[in-house]
Amino acid sequence: MYKLICNRPKIHFSLLILLLIVFNSCSALMNAPTDKEISTLGEVTPYTQKLKSLPLPNEKVVVAVYKFKDQTGQYKPSEYNANWSTAIPQGTTSILLKALEDSRWFTTIERENISDLLNERQIIKSTRQEYAAFQSPEEQKLTNQILPPLLFAGIIIEGGIVSYDSNIMTGGAGARYFGVGGSTEYRQDRISVYLRAVSTNNGKILKTVYTSKTILSQSMNGSFFRYIDLERLLEAEVGVTKNEPVHLAVKEAIEKAVYDLILEGSKENLWSVSKNHKEDFDKLIVAAEKEDSINNFRVDNRILTPKRGKYSVYGSLNGHNIKGDYTESEIKTGFKLGTKFFISKNINFDASFSNFSLENKNIFYQKFNAMDLNLEYIFLPEDTFSPFVYSGVGLITPQKTGSDYRGKVNVGAGFEFLPKSFIGIRIHGEYDFGLNDDWDNYVGGKRKDSQIVFGVGVNFYFGKNNLNKIY
Repeated sequence: MYKLICNRPKIHFSLLILLLIVFNSCSALMNAPTDKEISTLGEVTPYTQKLKSLPLPNEKVVVAVYKFKDQTGQYKPSEYNANWSTAIPQGTTSILLKALEDSRWFTTIERENISDLLNERQIIKSTRQEYAAFQSPEEQKLTNQILPPLLFAGIIIEGGIVSYDSNIMTGGAGARYFGVGGSTEYRQDRISVYLRAVSTNNGKILKTVYTSKTILSQSMNGSFFRYIDLERLLEAEVGVTKNEPVHLAVKEAIEKAVYDLILEGSKENLWSVSKNHKEDFDKLIVAAEKEDSINNFRVDNRILTPKRGKYSVYGSLNGHNIKGDYTESEIKTGFKLGTKFFISKNINFDASFSNFSLENKNIFYQKFNAMDLNLEYIFLPEDTFSPFVYSGVGLITPQKTGSDYRGKVNVGAGFEFLPKSFIGIRIHGEYDFGLNDDWDNYVGGKRKDSQIVFGVGVNFYFGKNNLNKIY
């Protein structure tokens, strides 16, 4: 076996690379649960700490929660057969009560199982009456004491989980080369929660809040499949899947709803913060108002804000390949400088100057200047990575003459990545359709001369983008 592997160094190396990639990128695989684990306290979410750190109220509000349940009727999605398990945990009332308790703004009273509470109080009364004759006078005094009255609520908290949208975003990527490959996939679901406060005095709905939370599932796997010889096949597979717990997503959405309810209710004087903490509480309200002013969330919970300035200047290093009347065309380098002006969130006007050479090996060589006017369309203007297309017209002239202009039509496409909001790194490809047939100083054939252009460049954006009204 040792001899066989030594004779196949490429296979051994490929396997090693595959395992390194998978083990390096999948921390969950390196920490696979192989032993029993002890029970722990429940996990917390980012809003658990926010609720617990809220400034104390001037006075706690007594609230009741009768039912806060799943109103979606959604079952767990399944690709193969019917699944009768619910997609959302059914104990959402308990989650809400815990969130109200953690906030320290409310005194919660039992209403979900009020019948159990009333039955137990009735048992206490009946037992006292039944055994009163067997008690001493001192014990009878204690027995005859009336049970204290139940607390009643000034506000009822109602609502529920109103939607569970599965597969709102799916995607993945993969590659395989000579039997060695890997792939990754992801899926996003989303839940939505409504919470409202109702006055028990007149039934008026005092405040309603709405929150949502995405649920992410990811998988990554790698495989190796290779015939070592006619009778030996080497095959290996490894993978890991991570699913965000639905319970934690529900918990976070409910805690976010309680947090917003406290802030919104305070603004409308439904309850108030203690005077000693008013300044800190006002800061939280201001931060919440900034979030509330952003009304351009997308289904994947990303905030849609302009990523580019209204103007830009750019430069690129290009490769040019002439498609003319001669054969053996060479790729020659050149550069382009230009500026852009955005007329909408997706569309910009582009003016540029370029300098380049065109060559057919041992036949033709000429340096050119060109001026182009293009309209460009960016498909995902709010994302850091977006494809784009552009088209326009231009003039090309040999550097020797400087006045012999030839027309062309430009069509191109590419991708842009923004590591920072003011910098865009671009990769593009372009085809220039010539309107003349003498770019290579020869007129012949059925087609006009043209060129293929490809390159990489950098855009520098500046100027405030005031195109929000177009959103």
